[in-house]
Amino acid sequence: MKIVYSDQHARHDPQTFLVRGVIQRSAEQPERAAHLLGAASGAGHEVVPPQSFGLAPAQAVHTPEYLDFLQAAAGEWAKLPGAGPEVVPNVHPARYPATYPTALAGRAGWHQADVSCPIGPGTWNAALAAAECATTAADLVLSGAREVYALCRPPGHHAYADMAGGFCFLNNTAIAAQHLRARHARVALLDVDVHHGNGTQGIFYERDDVLTVSIHADPSVYYPYFWGHAHETGTGKGHGYNLNLPLPLGSPDARWLEAGDKALERLRAFAPSALIVALGLDASEHDPLQGLKVTGAGFRAMAAKIARLGLPTVLVQEGGYLSPELGRNLVQFLAGFESARS
Repeated sequence: MKIVYSDQHARHDPQTFLVRGVIQRSAEQPERAAHLLGAASGAGHEVVPPQSFGLAPAQAVHTPEYLDFLQAAAGEWAKLPGAGPEVVPNVHPARYPATYPTALAGRAGWHQADVSCPIGPGTWNAALAAAECATTAADLVLSGAREVYALCRPPGHHAYADMAGGFCFLNNTAIAAQHLRARHARVALLDVDVHHGNGTQGIFYERDDVLTVSIHADPSVYYPYFWGHAHETGTGKGHGYNLNLPLPLGSPDARWLEAGDKALERLRAFAPSALIVALGLDASEHDPLQGLKVTGAGFRAMAAKIARLGLPTVLVQEGGYLSPELGRNLVQFLAGFESARS
């Protein structure tokens, strides 16, 4: 399987992560990509660089104001008196009607949902490179590849059309799905990250041409809290085209794979001609975020179930944080996928 990878990801090295009032280094570290790349290349997968697509793929799913903010925020922030090294908002518009602000502090609060997505000097370049990895993988599938894995970092599925959050800036999976829509009338997006893909849901919530399905830890007690509940099914034309399958914290392989069967049943009914998998490996029993308890064998089994759909598939890396099993879980997933295709 081809692996699309860019070393530009390392330009984003977030230092600010607020957990229960304690500032610490983010769990979304450059070392994640190094572990994943080493494991994938060590297993014999071919690594290729991304193509350059410019801003067009990101513009297809993100608003102009948001993209302008992401590109300029770090430079503007550095000019503020007494500013820290990263853009971190200290005010948000919350739940009430609001006016788009002029001040950078206000725009940061508008476009950054939480304090887990600090913007540093290299964040924009890293995020754009990740989006190009996803777009390149989708383009390879459009050119005839059966499956391609985009090793994206930073991840993307928490990013809305106009808002970063949860370590995410550009929504790589949504960008890849929209790219596939150039030739596929119906595209499905299956998210198996331990966290709900709220940004992806938001981008496609009123559409019936992209089905979004997410298997994740129960958001009533786990990030992103406000989105990802079972009653969220889409609105307008999109009603019935969003399926959330929340699981109790600590759910093991059996419950995760059972949810996978429900997800695949909905995908088959939708009858897409192409598939995006938002591949979060943070459902692992060894992941430091400890949401679910999926084993390496569980990842392999889920991959095989998905592969048997027989669809052209783009695998996009989402979460999965530093543990000795991170790379091994990726290898298990890719091996399960390929073995079910042979």
